[in-house]
Amino acid sequence: MRPLTSVGLVATFVLLASLGGVVAAGLALPAVGALNVGTELAAATFEELPTELQEDALPEKSEILAADGTLLATFYAQNRVVVPLSEISIHLQNAVIATEDRRFYQHNGVDPQGMTRALAVSALGLSQQQQGASTITQQYVKNVLIEQALAEATTEAERQAAYETAVASEGAEGYARKLREARLAIALEQRDDKDQILEKYLNIAQFGARSVYGAESAAQYYFSKPAKDLDYIEAATIAGITQNPVRWDPTRGEPEAAENRRDTVLMVMYQQDYITAEEYERGLATPLVDTLRVSQVKQGCQVAEEIVAGSGYFCDWVTKIIVKDPAFGATAEERRAKLNRGGLTITTTLDPRVQTHAFEEVTRTVPIGDPSGVVQAMAVVEPGTGQVKALAQSTRYVPNKTDVPGETAINLNVAYPYYLNQGFQPGSTFKVFTLLTWLESGRSLSDVVNGSKGTFNYSDFSARCQGGFGRGTFNMKNVAGSPGGMMTVSEATRSSVNLGFMSMAERLDLCDIMQNAADLGVTQAKNGENFRVFPANVIGTDNTTTLAIAGAFAAFGSGGTYCKPVAILRVVDPDGVELPIPTADCTQTISPAVANTMNHALSGVWGGTMRGVGGPGFPAAGKTGTSNNNEYTWFVGYTPRLSTAVVVSGSLTGFVSPNRKTIGDRRYGIVYGSTIAGATWKRFMVPALDDGVDNPGFGAGSNDLIHGKQLPVPNVLGRSVASATEALRAAGFTVAVAPEQIASNHPVNTVGAQSATSATAGSTITLSISNGQPPAPAADQGQGGG
Repeated sequence: MRPLTSVGLVATFVLLASLGGVVAAGLALPAVGALNVGTELAAATFEELPTELQEDALPEKSEILAADGTLLATFYAQNRVVVPLSEISIHLQNAVIATEDRRFYQHNGVDPQGMTRALAVSALGLSQQQQGASTITQQYVKNVLIEQALAEATTEAERQAAYETAVASEGAEGYARKLREARLAIALEQRDDKDQILEKYLNIAQFGARSVYGAESAAQYYFSKPAKDLDYIEAATIAGITQNPVRWDPTRGEPEAAENRRDTVLMVMYQQDYITAEEYERGLATPLVDTLRVSQVKQGCQVAEEIVAGSGYFCDWVTKIIVKDPAFGATAEERRAKLNRGGLTITTTLDPRVQTHAFEEVTRTVPIGDPSGVVQAMAVVEPGTGQVKALAQSTRYVPNKTDVPGETAINLNVAYPYYLNQGFQPGSTFKVFTLLTWLESGRSLSDVVNGSKGTFNYSDFSARCQGGFGRGTFNMKNVAGSPGGMMTVSEATRSSVNLGFMSMAERLDLCDIMQNAADLGVTQAKNGENFRVFPANVIGTDNTTTLAIAGAFAAFGSGGTYCKPVAILRVVDPDGVELPIPTADCTQTISPAVANTMNHALSGVWGGTMRGVGGPGFPAAGKTGTSNNNEYTWFVGYTPRLSTAVVVSGSLTGFVSPNRKTIGDRRYGIVYGSTIAGATWKRFMVPALDDGVDNPGFGAGSNDLIHGKQLPVPNVLGRSVASATEALRAAGFTVAVAPEQIASNHPVNTVGAQSATSATAGSTITLSISNGQPPAPAADQGQGGG
């Protein structure tokens, strides 16, 4: 189609549309098109032009808020807040009409005077930007079509191509677009009144180079005020931007051009009687720069770090939830678009006060970027709700990898399915799942186990979910300084005795232990699968996260109710409608009797591995943990109100011990769970729970699970070891044989002594073997004198 023929078609359409309406124009255009040899372009342009404009919801910015409403971060493809016309200053309405479409209230969507003038100029080969032909209605239609094209694209290249097609202004394609926009504009004006169209335009238009869209966002960005409060000078500045958002944005590099443009707008406002001569002169005399009160809208979670200390990682996790969880859309692309374009208000569980305390204490002993390379992380979960109140780590959040010490995008507290993080070996904190399985099997804290046996047979461990472990033996040892010998389960828990827990595991099924952990959310960090079933994993050799462990211990503190850790309280769309969100799915996973007995046992930590730190001054329980070579050291402590897991790692990404290093301003020797992590936990929990709310104690544990039912132990003195062992096992006890023989009146190589005559079911009875020599007679004590 030749340009002049196209001009004639557009002119014919405009004339007919203005005189007879869009229907008459549409009927006439195919005939006119036939005069131009019936091209495909003519057919597509005239016969298939739609008369109904599909108007989708405008892209709006989304906000992530803390639980108290504090704005943490903003996300947008276009920074926009949609408001009604009543919330937009009359000065801005007038300025836009004066500048963009002075006959707005007279025409029917297409201004024949303006378009005829534009067509004549176009025929002379002048720039269309000089013509000013498009009405506000046409500009609105054009913006809607651009938005639709951009929304359908999935890559940056597709978006750019879609944009260029949608704004084509030259040649046949440009005239075809103009025809389509004109037809849609006339149809729109038959459906909507002028104020409705003006409102839509003022919400969709671009008012700045930095992704500023709509009157409200423009007012907030340039002048830090709502659009309804703009004065006429400010309104003139904003109205002047939209024709060329890059050139006339006053915050960019050409302030003089922006001021000249504002003054042009003031002039047309004066010429059209929207302002007085005095107001016009006052506006010209006011430097534009003196009117600006710019409020930068910073995108992304890096901003959250500045608002609530250390909250960038929590914020980033929330964005991962939105993009990953099917609750927010069928595909990842749809969910990502909802975050960046959907105008969501996302209220999270983050408590700014708790988060601030967490960050302060995590970074107090392990400063950000510490030369030692050591890092510390903390996750805080509320028992009974699963709400995550804080995530802190001794690094600074950045969205991408940098070479700056202490800066990382790695979230140390959260892993699968949101991050590909390695996690940390939980070490002895994982022993709680052996203790849980022990109590659920009906055994008690008073049962006796062997805390010294260091060599184990694989064949002595059960795993019905995968079969046995074959033959062979393996060795294990206690941490230096741990007690040994025969001890109660309560004592083994208090002092975290490795060999005591291995002795317990021999009497249980390892599949039950790993499944109990999984039922409380503790799975492998890398893939979300159960911990692998093998004996050494009883003391936690697979990796998990602080968030998972804190969530599991929260179940103990709540009396047995497990809630999946959740980060989102509610999500509301721009219309105020609450959207579905991931739920905590709280269930009574552990019986209250077992849970409270767990609390009873774990409350003993203050007299055991945490005795050097001491209790916090209110009812609390917990467990220390250390990996094989102290690469990861933990303390997980909880109350009925908060469950907090703290981990110290010798390196951000590697398997490095923090032993004998200077960390912060202190030189350390061997680092255990209580050394840094435990001390950090106490310093955090005391102020975190000092909020005027009572800190209640735990419920009472089961008497039977604490003390066990005392059963008579068969008298096996004088019997062979084999016969005695058979009799004790038949009675429900396990047997250990003391390594040294003793003097006894019983025959040699028979049982000369047994450790108990009554004990709880399953307890270990230690047999001492006679050497056949009678005991030495007791010395005569005499009467003795002072």
